[in-house]
Amino acid sequence: MQKEYKTVLNQACAVYEEKKSKFIATVSPASTEDEALDFINRLRHRYWDASHNVYSYYIIGNNIIQRFSDDGEPAGTAGMPVLEAIKKHELQNAAVVVTRYFGGTLLGAAGLVRAYGRSASLGIEAAVIVRKQLCARIRIVVGYPLFGRLQNLVSAKGYAVEGVSYGQDVELTIFVPVDEAGSFAGSVNEATNANSVTEICDNAYITLDLDGKLV
Repeated sequence: MQKEYKTVLNQACAVYEEKKSKFIATVSPASTEDEALDFINRLRHRYWDASHNVYSYYIIGNNIIQRFSDDGEPAGTAGMPVLEAIKKHELQNAAVVVTRYFGGTLLGAAGLVRAYGRSASLGIEAAVIVRKQLCARIRIVVGYPLFGRLQNLVSAKGYAVEGVSYGQDVELTIFVPVDEAGSFAGSVNEATNANSVTEICDNAYITLDLDGKLV
């Protein structure tokens, strides 16, 4: 599994016009090719009367999957510029459909490349770019007198807190980057004088904005 990658937060769209042709760029996260194809088919159905429904997606799992379609536009003038927009923004696990309603004026090859690339970029920006970080979910149980030390340690590291439960003791669940999980468990043991229970549970991706804050 990748330790970190950039993608889009949610589905969004943007509209761009060039010489009376209307371009509607719709962007969506897609972690599998099936998700990407389902998204593309839904857009094709929604915009069934459009001149073209150009698409591209870029997915990295066990293998790199990248696909694009010009959907009747001259070869290389539509799907490839959309794919290049995805890569320019350094995105993975994302799909883009750019729908065109022809305005009656031919744009030429260079104009098409520019319009499709610009439309895709506007859609990506509207969808909000985020980082996915692979973290270990760590559960810590500690007595109330030592909870302040644990809070200070977590705060100093900047780790995301999933939840806190107050019972006979305090149970804190946090997300720690996978490469730091082992050393952090040692730091907890040291900070609490070995008077705590630390369990590394499982791995999960968390979503951060580009400033590193939990989304």
